[in-house]
Amino acid sequence: MSKTVTFSINTKYEDSEITEKFTFEQLGIDKDMDDKAVKKAIDEIFEAWVWNKLNISYSIVIDEDY
Repeated sequence: MSKTVTFSINTKYEDSEITEKFTFEQLGIDKDMDDKAVKKAIDEIFEAWVWNKLNISYSIVIDEDY
């Protein structure tokens, strides 16, 4: 039996939930890694998944009145 990970995000908007389920193999995670290494790998993969799903771009503009 393979291990799975489910990623899910939700916003304040109705019907905005995005959920995907992956096996460790799909994510390139060795099921024999220690728990700390697995958590670190999953955290990094989740962050990339969120950025990709939300397709976020941003800018910061600082105006100074003269």
